[in-house]
Amino acid sequence: MEQIDLDVHLRSQIGTRNVKSVRRTDFVPGIVYGGKMEPTVVKVERRTYEGIRRAHHGENIIFRLNVLEGGKKTRDYSAIVKEEQHDPVSDKILHIDFNRISLTEKITVKVGIVAKGDAIGVRRDGGSLEHVLWELDVVCLPTQIPQHIEIDVSNLAIGDNIHVKDVKLPEGVISKHEPEAIILTVVPPMKAEVPAEGAPAAEVEVIKEKKEAAGEKKEGAAAEKKPAEEAKKDKK
Repeated sequence: MEQIDLDVHLRSQIGTRNVKSVRRTDFVPGIVYGGKMEPTVVKVERRTYEGIRRAHHGENIIFRLNVLEGGKKTRDYSAIVKEEQHDPVSDKILHIDFNRISLTEKITVKVGIVAKGDAIGVRRDGGSLEHVLWELDVVCLPTQIPQHIEIDVSNLAIGDNIHVKDVKLPEGVISKHEPEAIILTVVPPMKAEVPAEGAPAAEVEVIKEKKEAAGEKKEGAAAEKKPAEEAKKDKK
């Protein structure tokens, strides 16, 4: 996997007020940490960063962070994005955590899973393909990180599963999941409930309720009538 150059500018000040000022100038505040070095507080041009993320949507990216101070490059780091913080309403990126890495040391990353093809159990039998896992945690060198893991589901019938152990990963890539963990499965179609013959279920319930109510009225009237008849007999 190739590295993508990204210029980051050193921030001399930190704190809530400074962070808001950075965002107003259309930059995203961030921090670079990891390795044996102290964290570096930076800011990234929003438009450039978001453009790279759109072009590599769903992929892991190795950045070569060119650290600029006063407009001049002072050093660079290889890094991956560890976390992005987003506004809960607008989904706008608020902060980025970069993790320094060594291209010669293995790291743990999440890799997206992509299903390829139409499962037999879906197209022929009306079932549904369900993703139990959408990502796999894998260990590998940064240069060996797959863009995604593609799985052919064409031969899956209803009730069939694909487990972690069934997936052939690229050379040098090792999964951290349990081998028996299910990634994809085809489930049968849901059965629609058939209403009682002659009337929809809702209508049957209404009719039943009316009959029960009528029965209660009759019983009540009979109960009231009986004491009245007994009173007449007593008078006689």
